[in-house]
Amino acid sequence: MEETPIPEIRVHPIRNGTVIDHITAGQALNVLNILNIPNPSSGVVSVLINAPSVHGIKDVVKIEGRELNVEEVDRISLIAPNATINIIRNFEVSEKTHVHIPEKVSGVVKCINPNCISNSNEPVTSRFTVKPDGRKITLRCSYCERTISEGIGDHLL
Repeated sequence: MEETPIPEIRVHPIRNGTVIDHITAGQALNVLNILNIPNPSSGVVSVLINAPSVHGIKDVVKIEGRELNVEEVDRISLIAPNATINIIRNFEVSEKTHVHIPEKVSGVVKCINPNCISNSNEPVTSRFTVKPDGRKITLRCSYCERTISEGIGDHLL
C-alpha cells in the first residue's frame, strides 16, 4: 500500500511584528508567559514547538503587530540564550539580533531558597548575577548566594 504524503504545515509570514527564533526547545510557552500572551491586545501569535533545525530542535514564536522591549528580551535570554530576535516590517526582516545576556537581573526571578530575604515580607527585590556557560545559564542570588541552573523558566516572576 502506498503511503500518502503528509502535507507540510506552514506558518504564514507577518507584515509587522517580531519573530523569536532559535528558542531552546520546550521554552516557547515560557516566552509567551514573559510576553504576557495571550492578552486582549495581542495580535496573531504563531508558536512552533520542537521544530526541526540544523542544530537539533528549537521553538519559534511569531507575534504580529508587536516589537519587544529590552526588558522582555533580557528575560527571554535567561531561558533561551541562543535566541535571535527578528523585527519584521512590511514582510521583510528589518533588524536581526541575538539576545544579549545581561550581567545582572532584578525583579525577574524568584530565589529558590524559601528563607532568602527576597522571599520574605520585606520590601526587597530579588537580584541575581547571570553567568552564561555555553548553552546554559546559571543565576546566583545576590542575597543568599543560592544558584539556579535548571528550570529557570519555572522561577520567573
